[in-house]
Amino acid sequence: MATTNDIKNGTVLKLEGQLWNIIEFQHVKPGKGGAFVRTKMRNILSGKVVDKTFNAGLKIETATVDRSDYEYLYQDGDDFVFMDTQNYDQLTVSGATVGDATNFMLENLHVTIALHEGNPLYLELPPSVQLRITYTEPGLQGDRSSAGTKPATVETGYEIQVPLFIENNTLVKVDTRDGSYLGRVSE
Repeated sequence: MATTNDIKNGTVLKLEGQLWNIIEFQHVKPGKGGAFVRTKMRNILSGKVVDKTFNAGLKIETATVDRSDYEYLYQDGDDFVFMDTQNYDQLTVSGATVGDATNFMLENLHVTIALHEGNPLYLELPPSVQLRITYTEPGLQGDRSSAGTKPATVETGYEIQVPLFIENNTLVKVDTRDGSYLGRVSE
């Protein structure tokens, strides 16, 4: 058990049988009345974000969440197999838990997986990954980087928007948070 004074960003709380990750918190001490803590929390399983206010000093239950580094090995049907980089144990994670991260995952990618009582809750990708363009329409003569974008398919099958000068087989850097093009990678 902890109190609301112990809340920090990234803390995982157990409320009403569900796990909630603290995204933001603010300790408020108004001139009149008691202090309170205003939080923005994300439900770990559903991804739903809610605002919740706690009275200061209220006892809350925190959940133990272990974050470990893993390496993505391969896909096995709907599941994904990862290897712990410390002890080389393999962990199978369901496709529902991995979610949209599949758009940016290639073999040997290092990710962080959060575990609660041995069950994978979610995985965190690096901020950006390098992916190769497998197909894009050819750009027109005289196109400049500021002239607009065109769709391109990367090696994972995900489609991103790239500048018109990008060609097939080009290695590009992609933001894993929103899937945006960040730049070319020199080989």
